[in-house]
Amino acid sequence: MSSSLGVKSVTDQQPPQGTQTAGDDATRASSPAGQRPRRKAADWRQRFEITVLSGPAIIMFVAFVIFPVALAAYYGFFKWKGYGAPTDFVGFGNYALIFADSAFHEAVLHNGIIVVLSLILQGPVALVLALLLNQKIRGRGLIRVLIFVPYVVSEVIVGTGWSLMLQTSGAVNDLLQTIGLGAFKADWLSDPNIAIWSLMVIISWKYIGFAVILFLAGMQSIPEELFEAAAIDGASYWQIQRRITLPLLGPTIRIWAFLSIIGSLQLFDLVYIIWGQYVASTAGTSTMATYMVANGRTSGNYGYGNAVAVVMFVISLAIALIYQRFVLRRDMAGAVTERKK
Repeated sequence: MSSSLGVKSVTDQQPPQGTQTAGDDATRASSPAGQRPRRKAADWRQRFEITVLSGPAIIMFVAFVIFPVALAAYYGFFKWKGYGAPTDFVGFGNYALIFADSAFHEAVLHNGIIVVLSLILQGPVALVLALLLNQKIRGRGLIRVLIFVPYVVSEVIVGTGWSLMLQTSGAVNDLLQTIGLGAFKADWLSDPNIAIWSLMVIISWKYIGFAVILFLAGMQSIPEELFEAAAIDGASYWQIQRRITLPLLGPTIRIWAFLSIIGSLQLFDLVYIIWGQYVASTAGTSTMATYMVANGRTSGNYGYGNAVAVVMFVISLAIALIYQRFVLRRDMAGAVTERKK
């Protein structure tokens, strides 16, 4: 009897065939096969949201960046007057003329000088000003505004104002004559030995405010606890700046340097306004952009101008990719994360 009861109890514990318990349902619901439809729905929803949100930006980018570059590359294979359909096909003839022209070589050299001098002159000065303005001093808000004002002023106003002051009979030479330094009067805009330095003074005056504000923003992101801990350990002010501020400000400095390099390669407006398209070459301040305008639009050869624009684009793109590969790589390492499986 006891054995029959034992058999009965074991039989009662086993569910009949073809039936499922609640535990089986829960296990199957939590299995990967059960989650697969939900994951597919979530993936499609995410793709749809990305398409809707990024679609307009992609369309604008293609319409106003990719398409004009492709069109310029197409026109660069023709000798074109700027109107009508291009028919005088010259192939790579325009590009051959560009790389054989010594004036273009000089323009590239001037752009390189501007790139290097912009980094050397603006970077340290902007960093010192940012460190100064990061302290609690009286009137620092007003000083920040005054430093940033030149950056927001139009290039036309800046170029016109400086060109009037730096003329032979301008305000700078008059000031030197008034204070007894007439021997230092110079032709600041036409002398090839001085003009490039005059340009660098103007560029630094205008764009250094952007670097200062960018560095100040980077300093605000550094935790204050690090400075307090270093001060408690007996570190001096300059030791704190060298050991804490500068290393943590490195990504901001590298981003500013990247923007400065690209802007220097594409410099046009200040040079064109102050020196014009012809004086710039004789004064030693011509750039690739002014060369493009002088030998393209002004000369009536828009095909050649488009070819120069393509060369400028390729040079800027190559430098940007190289800089990103070797300088910005570690800063952008955590910017893109892989999707969770």
